[in-house]
Amino acid sequence: MSTNSSIYPTRYWHSLDATRIQCDLCPRHCTLKSGQTGLCLVRANQQQQVVLTTYGRSSGFCVDPIEKKPLNHFLPGTPTLSFGTAGCNLACKFCQNSDLSKAKEMDILTQTALPKTIALAAQKLGCHSVAYTYNDPVIFTEYAIDIAKECRNLGIKSVAVTAGYINEEPRREFFSYMDAANVDLKAFTEKFYYKLTGGHLQPVLDTLIYLKRETQVWLELTTLLIPGENDSEAEIEDMTQWVRDQLGPDVPLHFTAFHPAWKMLDKSPTPSHTLMKARQIAIKNGIRYVYTGNINDKKGGSTYCHQCDNLLIGRDGYELKTWHLTADGQCDRCHTVCAGIFQANPGQWGAKRLPVKLEKLESKTSFGQP
Repeated sequence: MSTNSSIYPTRYWHSLDATRIQCDLCPRHCTLKSGQTGLCLVRANQQQQVVLTTYGRSSGFCVDPIEKKPLNHFLPGTPTLSFGTAGCNLACKFCQNSDLSKAKEMDILTQTALPKTIALAAQKLGCHSVAYTYNDPVIFTEYAIDIAKECRNLGIKSVAVTAGYINEEPRREFFSYMDAANVDLKAFTEKFYYKLTGGHLQPVLDTLIYLKRETQVWLELTTLLIPGENDSEAEIEDMTQWVRDQLGPDVPLHFTAFHPAWKMLDKSPTPSHTLMKARQIAIKNGIRYVYTGNINDKKGGSTYCHQCDNLLIGRDGYELKTWHLTADGQCDRCHTVCAGIFQANPGQWGAKRLPVKLEKLESKTSFGQP
């Protein structure tokens, strides 16, 4: 199949009439005339078919700590090769990555890389996983899947950082190639989703239930708490009770701090005490692993045994400072299993962030050759 970004065909669409087609990837169901792109900016009607215009092209690559995704229970301390493309299928007014999610692909996609090149680069760089992040990978499903296939051939895991806004059939295919996912549960009211993201809550809940009940994908959740919008104690009570009842107590939950961005520059940053209170509510409601992010909170960033409260993984930001898990993932004091995907020993990557130019890396090796 051709990898020319302008003509890469996709499967999730159908014809409406002689001049219009409908994209079926996500709940938006964009109706497209010839030459039009969907709200995501990267799926377009060309020659009466939906094509992906960003296949093989990226806004950049960086080796990050896996904790930055954030994933605290999936191969802690290991490096992940992170990258994104352009566009998004939500329209969040508070977007923290608007330079990517709101950009047309030709504005920022300065690096080119075929799937095998990315997998081999991850191997060369010592990464344990590739993270599809910065913008939502569901909109470049075909590209992400092809990369994940190449990664599996090399024993490298795939991580999706996503809002989970995807329809049932593509959801099954996309996540069948993922090993872990951090899903943004942006709020727990339909009003918030409709008003501030242009989407709907239920499709995200459907994705979460699917991931937990029907897959082996390791799942963690993130909620960005925005003052006055989704940070009420009542909403956090409802959300954490739903997570406990529908997903179970072992799904880690991250509450992170909002900083003014995009179309919500008038909002104040989230106070630290709001995140700490949300963590307390979630723990009270039976969620075993609850974290705070984007603030200085060592306790809220660390992992504790839910049985004896032993400090299992002490963190200072993205740095691992303490490790009290046995080789098989048990508390070394009471031998209670800590939910997650762990190695016998923690990774040593630390908090380093390493931007990567694949072209330069490839020129120094032969890994990009067929």
